[in-house]
Amino acid sequence: MAPTQSSQNWALPLVVLIVGMFMSVLDTTIVNVALPTIQKEFGITLDEVQWVATAYTLTLGVVTPASSWLSDKIGARRLYILCLIGFAIGSALCGFAGNLNMLVAFRILQAIAGGILPVVTVSILYMIVPREKIGMAMGMYGLGVVFAPGVGPTLGGYLVEYVDWRLIFFVNVPIGVLGVFAAVATLPHLPGREAGPFDLFGFLSIGTCLFTLLLAVTEGPDWGWDSYTIRMLFIASGISLALFIVVELEVDNPMLDLRIFRYWPFTNSLLLMAVLSVGLFTVLFYIPQLLQEHQGLGAFESGLVLLPEAIALAIMMPIAGRLYDAIGPRWPATIGLAILAYGTYLLDQITLDTPRETIMWLLALRSVGLGLAMMPVMTGGTSAVPPDKVGAASAFNNVVQRTAGAMGVAGLTALLTSTQAQTVADRSGLMPAATTALPQIGPPGTPAFAAEFATYQQLQSQSFVSALDEQFVIVAVVTAFGVVLALMMRSGRAPATPAGEGAASALA
Repeated sequence: MAPTQSSQNWALPLVVLIVGMFMSVLDTTIVNVALPTIQKEFGITLDEVQWVATAYTLTLGVVTPASSWLSDKIGARRLYILCLIGFAIGSALCGFAGNLNMLVAFRILQAIAGGILPVVTVSILYMIVPREKIGMAMGMYGLGVVFAPGVGPTLGGYLVEYVDWRLIFFVNVPIGVLGVFAAVATLPHLPGREAGPFDLFGFLSIGTCLFTLLLAVTEGPDWGWDSYTIRMLFIASGISLALFIVVELEVDNPMLDLRIFRYWPFTNSLLLMAVLSVGLFTVLFYIPQLLQEHQGLGAFESGLVLLPEAIALAIMMPIAGRLYDAIGPRWPATIGLAILAYGTYLLDQITLDTPRETIMWLLALRSVGLGLAMMPVMTGGTSAVPPDKVGAASAFNNVVQRTAGAMGVAGLTALLTSTQAQTVADRSGLMPAATTALPQIGPPGTPAFAAEFATYQQLQSQSFVSALDEQFVIVAVVTAFGVVLALMMRSGRAPATPAGEGAASALA
């Protein structure tokens, strides 16, 4: 079947899709910068303000699996527009929130739309873009996937320090409104298809699995990994996953078709996406901590250190897309992962005195590898499945990205905390007998107290950096393992299958 008219004029609709995708992903990182300010304004504890971010993450995990069914039921174009409206409304309400409970409730509303947007965006993209151009299109689309998290801390830091924290929400409103008008004007009509009955048991089981898993890995450091609550959450997640597998293999219209894992290129791409997500989100989590808590930079200054990383991603994504169209996913992904592993290993050299320029260069080097690998991996896997399974493939991709990133950060944080505590204890034993690891000499305000507290702070910072260096080595090893998986990917150009063939009825 020849490409449809909509697929022949796909450049402008792609730009509209990128804007919506960028807005939804940006909100996952930009808010983190404002949490200390929100905590101070509302007069709440650190544990309480963390729910502003946690509620958003948990809701994303619950709604993402239903995205493919909703796209089939009401049409991808209509669903995309509704999600843009919902996200803009949720953002405005967050900006007007007068207390923590209101803000958390509005963040949940915002996340319902934000969780669906990435899935429906990919579905539309595969419907309107010719197969021989899919690499270039996904390279542009990838700007919203990895550029937004990179630029989020810079934009958020500036708004929090120099304007008002509420603007991190209000900024979404005009973008969302313009996006709605642009989508109405540019996106082709994409009618829905027969989606079958809603798989309620599948939705409840996978939703429970992801909710309990994300809650456990998010709250594990505060509640204690050995606590009864965390253990029960992990057990509930495992049982829910097992139930989900049984249900999906038995029902006629599964929420997410698990038979998609028969396609090894797609399964392999999910493993690689997990590796890339760990590499992306762990560094985005730890480097700002190092810069702000141990090198004394402000939120905006630390965001500027991360800006070259985002710029490198913006440059590499389109290049990676063109390489994918020309030579396939294997070599861009392999070379990108190798660069990412090497750049992460070099972060092991960071100390408290490392100049910020050096950190910027190392982060930019990593981003070259990340930008080169990310889209070939995602596109290579999604292109390997039949057109009627692209929606499910996109949903799985988003679930893996979020859960792998969250679990990677949680696991490495637990290890970092343990390593840091052991390092403090070891170094305290080497200190002179008159010096303790805690600031206990003299009453507060005296010179003795100040000197002891400075020693304590220095010891804590040095121990943090030492433990952090070990985490970077672990991430580098995990990334190097991804090089082996990347070598198993397809080499050569993708088959030039018309974009409209089988997709119009399957993905609308």
